[in-house]
Amino acid sequence: MMKFQNNKNIQNSPPAGGDGGVIAKDLVKLYGKKKETVQALQGISFEVTKGEIFGIIGPDGAGKTSLFRILTTLLLADGGNATVDGFDVVKDYKEIRNRVGYMPGRFSLYQDLTVEENLEFFATIFKTTIHENYDLVKDIYSQIEPFKGRRAGKLSGGMKQKLALSCALIHRPSILFLDEPTTGVDAVSRKEFWDMLKRLKEQGITILVSTPYMDEARLCDRVALLQLGKILTINTPQGVINDFKKPIVAAKATNMLHLLNDLKKYEAVEDAYPFGEYHHAVMKKDFREEDLRNYLQQSNKQIELKKTKPDIEDCFMALMPPSPKGE
Repeated sequence: MMKFQNNKNIQNSPPAGGDGGVIAKDLVKLYGKKKETVQALQGISFEVTKGEIFGIIGPDGAGKTSLFRILTTLLLADGGNATVDGFDVVKDYKEIRNRVGYMPGRFSLYQDLTVEENLEFFATIFKTTIHENYDLVKDIYSQIEPFKGRRAGKLSGGMKQKLALSCALIHRPSILFLDEPTTGVDAVSRKEFWDMLKRLKEQGITILVSTPYMDEARLCDRVALLQLGKILTINTPQGVINDFKKPIVAAKATNMLHLLNDLKKYEAVEDAYPFGEYHHAVMKKDFREEDLRNYLQQSNKQIELKKTKPDIEDCFMALMPPSPKGE
């Protein structure tokens, strides 16, 4: 959550003229010294339109947090430029801070304050009140309101998540940035959270959400697959899947490690990797399932093979650059 040292420059309401969108052009971010420089972002470009749920999907270390911190004016880029709600992230940082809500991946509210005190504090920063904007947060806050006297540090993961989202929304932002908001919470809380995001979208709020969970990509209007600071593709979730043209076989056996090694050695397998209780094998288009089965049965017991449709995770694996030899 954004914590400002003073609020003298924060206005009572957002300045007029915002477009509700986000534009990033060739963003670059470097960390470290000259000899040990790490390029966290390598020329990131994308556009998000008003009222869209836009997902930044990628594993830890992909550059998601650096990107969000730049877009919320908490970090300066080393190259490129960006606008948020029509305002430049460098020149117009004060306007942007008044217009966006930011929920970082790590719970960053005040642990010793109660639920109600945290929400009142953030409302006061933006010169508003809980009462004034209660209609925007009531669906979320009402679930934790019975515990409004409890200290934030004593809340469960799901309740902390709801409180953080309420604090990010209390000033009625036009754009919401959520950095891995469902990491570390249970499956029920994850579903409830995404239901809340859909309701916020219906109110016209633009939402950028990052996540390492590939299954959450399906819940976005569009996604950008991010790896090692580069965008691999931008499309609708179904569009990403439709671009995957190769056959996939799901395989299972008694010894899964041995099976994976055998799959990787087979000539008609282009790639193989664990996928839940199965391994997925990306096949060449002219492969014969019977030949693959005969090959695997030579050294594997209780082989189960079935053709399957690609998922977002399959598409991500296919788009990833190959690892250097020796890794």
